Amino acid sequence: MRAALNGRLRQIPVGAVWLGGLIPLELLVWDAVAGGLGVDPIRDIEHRLGRTALYFLIASLAVTPLLRITGLGLVRFRRALGLLCFTYAGLHVLAWAVMDMALMWGAMGRDVVKRPYLVFGMTAFLMLLALAVTSNDASIRRMGAAAWRRLHKLAYVAAPLVALHWIWALKTFPLEPGLWLAAILLLLALRVAVPRPIRWNIAQAQK
Repeated sequence: MRAALNGRLRQIPVGAVWLGGLIPLELLVWDAVAGGLGVDPIRDIEHRLGRTALYFLIASLAVTPLLRITGLGLVRFRRALGLLCFTYAGLHVLAWAVMDMALMWGAMGRDVVKRPYLVFGMTAFLMLLALAVTSNDASIRRMGAAAWRRLHKLAYVAAPLVALHWIWALKTFPLEPGLWLAAILLLLALRVAVPRPIRWNIAQAQK
């Protein structure tokens, strides 16, 4: 059963993940054109882009626990999920810088320094930038596999920071981002608590 399912997954091109991952952006553009963004469209754009980035980051973090617990081989899609996360995170920051702050660099710097949630967000974004820039085979060869893996453990820090950025920006502890933070912490705990299966050939799941 598991082998058959992984066989079907191997038939799905990675490009399909990109096509599906861009649907939230297409819907956002449609809503912006059709006037469906509500009373504060800039805020709506920023928040939707930021939330989508978090969703893809969580999806990328879920790949390894799913493999270890169920044997489901989604590893070949993880790079696309991570790059989609960075795409939406970059658009989120760009929307804030252009539409909210009008590219006033001094005001942006002061805003980041005085608002803790922006410190969390920018720190996480810089981590995601480092991961995105090195998410290619050339970087693995240049850095070496061990150093590359150490760098990409920044995702485990960036994910909670993004969730805290969302929670602190709302100045309350709302249910939805709180649940996503709990999901992130659970996924990180599973990475520690669930060892790699002894008899499951991980390499087969990556093919």
